[in-house]
Amino acid sequence: MGLKNSQYHAIMRKYEQKQLHSHDIQVARYEEVYKKLPEFKALDDSIASLSIQYGKKLLDGDTSAVDALKKDLAELRNRKIHLLKSAGFPEDYLEPVYDCPDCKDTGYIGNQKCHCFKQKEIDLLYMQSNVREVLKEENFSKFSFQYYSKNIINPATQLSALDTAKKVVAECKEFLLSFDKKHGNLFFYGDTGVGKTFLSHCIAKWLIDRSHSVIYFSAFQLFDLFAQYTFSRAEDAMEFYPYVFDCDLLIIDDLGTELTNTFVSSQLFLCINERLIRKKSTIISTNLPMDRFSDTYSERVFSRITSNYTMCKLIGDDIRIQKKLSGRKA
Repeated sequence: MGLKNSQYHAIMRKYEQKQLHSHDIQVARYEEVYKKLPEFKALDDSIASLSIQYGKKLLDGDTSAVDALKKDLAELRNRKIHLLKSAGFPEDYLEPVYDCPDCKDTGYIGNQKCHCFKQKEIDLLYMQSNVREVLKEENFSKFSFQYYSKNIINPATQLSALDTAKKVVAECKEFLLSFDKKHGNLFFYGDTGVGKTFLSHCIAKWLIDRSHSVIYFSAFQLFDLFAQYTFSRAEDAMEFYPYVFDCDLLIIDDLGTELTNTFVSSQLFLCINERLIRKKSTIISTNLPMDRFSDTYSERVFSRITSNYTMCKLIGDDIRIQKKLSGRKA
């Protein structure tokens, strides 16, 4: 399948539009600052004039000109920052505004595709429009603790469903804040309807909004892809298979609902292990209790997960049923 030339150029045009938009914002901000602070423009003019003067000195063989220029420019820049802040502008107000600061909205870091470009590829090659729609409703701004009871207690931790949910959400936010440094992994488990998938969507939305590449699979979809890649060598599966291991975050939802056999178990281990080696984050959710999970999949799968994932158990009543009941009352 791959990106067609027209698709590639369409993505690159979007990057060009972003760059033009960023430039327009920067120009407008300079005009705003110059109008409010005429002395700021005078400083910019002084910097340009100094650069020309010292450039001539360098051409004339004055080797001390570089150090002198650096000193004078530093002083002028400090005066500019002071002016901006005194007028109520942020210190970085005149810096370029990028959607993705890593590639500066070019799509590439050196000769390599940026993670934001990879997400655009993923969106084209593996149509996740349905997931995109879900993320509009299932994100941290829509998450509510009201469905978690204070009266339901986990006997193992002595924490209520509410306190447990608060603890898990805090772990999710820590996972996100350290995402680029720690390359962590999360394992959500608990009964049906306690918010595992919702939290996965919250995390996906947060990362996608920050230009990270995210792929969401139900367990059935993932193992179907692996089967197509392994047995039928289907073109679509051949093209998309590498993204499973290379995306910034892979979400495997409802693990345990698929038909489990030795192929599934071996492919799950391959997927988990390869992503650990590449330092790529993974989120897995399951309704299976831990004893059944270890029986369902191989010991080495269970060992990899428990030793490399933050284990997040959620408890409580089915939130979907609670919402339906409250809807009926309304």
